[in-house]
Amino acid sequence: MYSILFIIGICHLLNDSLQAVIPAMFPILENSLGLTFTQLGLIAFTLNMISSVMQPLVGIYTDKRPIPYALPIGLTSSMFGMLGLALAPNFWMILLSVVFIGLGSAVFHPEGSRVAYLAAGTKRGLSQSIYQVGGNAGQALAPLITALILVPLGQFGAIWFTLVAALAVMFLSYIAKWYAKQIKIFKSKKRTQTERKPNKNVSKAIKGAIIILIFVTFARSWYSAAISNFYAFYVMDNYGITIANSQVYIFTFLAMGAVGTFLGGPLADRFGKRNIILFSLLGSAPLALVLPYVGPTIAILILAVIGLMLMSSFSVIVVYAQELVPGKIGTMSGLIVGLAFGMGAIGSVALGALIDFFGLTSTMIMISLLPLLGFAALLLPTDKKVKEWYT
Repeated sequence: MYSILFIIGICHLLNDSLQAVIPAMFPILENSLGLTFTQLGLIAFTLNMISSVMQPLVGIYTDKRPIPYALPIGLTSSMFGMLGLALAPNFWMILLSVVFIGLGSAVFHPEGSRVAYLAAGTKRGLSQSIYQVGGNAGQALAPLITALILVPLGQFGAIWFTLVAALAVMFLSYIAKWYAKQIKIFKSKKRTQTERKPNKNVSKAIKGAIIILIFVTFARSWYSAAISNFYAFYVMDNYGITIANSQVYIFTFLAMGAVGTFLGGPLADRFGKRNIILFSLLGSAPLALVLPYVGPTIAILILAVIGLMLMSSFSVIVVYAQELVPGKIGTMSGLIVGLAFGMGAIGSVALGALIDFFGLTSTMIMISLLPLLGFAALLLPTDKKVKEWYT
C-alpha cells in the first residue's frame, strides 16, 4: 500500500515540521516577548514531555479501541496551537499553545505508526522507514524555517503553519477513511496473535529485550540531543565559525539522519533488525570518539556519516519492539518513539547542566562515549528467535 505509506510519511513530515517551528522561534520569542532562557527551556520541556508521555497512553487506549479519526483530530489540535503561537501576547499563552501542539503530536505518532504497520505487508522495515523518514525530514527543516520564514516575518510568521496543519488534516481525513475499513482485519489479526501467548520464560526474555531497547534508545537520543542542541556552540567556540554557518553542521547531521532512517528499514528487512541496531551504534562509535579532535572540514563529513549510521536504527527499533509484543502496535511504537522524545528533552536539560559544570569541550568528549553503549544490543534475541516465540 505505497500510496498510504507515502501519504502518512508526508503527514509525518508536516507534523514534525510544526514541532520544529517551536525551537526555531526561540530567538524570535526572546526578542518579541522578552522571554528568559529559563522560560524558553520550559517551553521546550513542555512540548517534548507532553508529546512523549502521552504517546504510550494513546497507544494503549487505541490498541483496545482503535479510533481512525484520531489522526485528523490530533492535527486539528496542532493547528489551533500554531494559531495561538502566532498571536500569543505573553509566555503563558505560548505555553498553552505548545500544549495543544504536543497533544496533537502525541496522538499522531502511535496512530501513524499503526497505519504504517497495517499498510506494510511483509516489508515492515521499509514501511516504517517511509513513515519515520518524513518525521526526520520535518525536524531537519528547523534551520530553514528560521532563515526563510521566522527571521523576516517574526512571531506572526507562525500563522503560515496553520495552513501546513490544515493540509495535514486533509490528508489524514483520507487516511482515516482507509484506516476505518481496516479495523475489522486489524481486530481479527489481534485476536489471532493473542491466542499465541508465550510461556513465562519467554515473557521474561521479552521484558529483558524491551529494557535493552530502552537503553539503546537512551544512548541514541542523548547523543542526538547533544549534537542537535549544543554542537553549534562547540563549532563556534573551537572553529571561529558564525552562527549562520554553524547551522550547516546541524542541518547536515539531521538531513543525513533522515537518509539513514529511510535506509535502515529495507536493510533490516534484508539483514535482520538486531544486526542493523548493532551496526547503527557500534558503527558510529569510532567516528563519535574522533569527532571532538578533528578540524572543521573533516568534522562536517564525520557528522554526515554519524547521522546516516546512528539514525538507521530509528525505525528498526520500533518494528523490532512491535514484533516483540504483537497485537500492541500502538503501545510499543508510542513507548519507543515517546521515549526518544522524552529522553531527548531530559537529555537537553542534563547536557546543558554538564556544559555549565564541566565546560563545552569536556562535555562533547564525554558524550562521544554514548554510542559505545550499543554493545548492550548484543544481548537482544535474534530476529529468528523472536519469530520462534510466536510460532
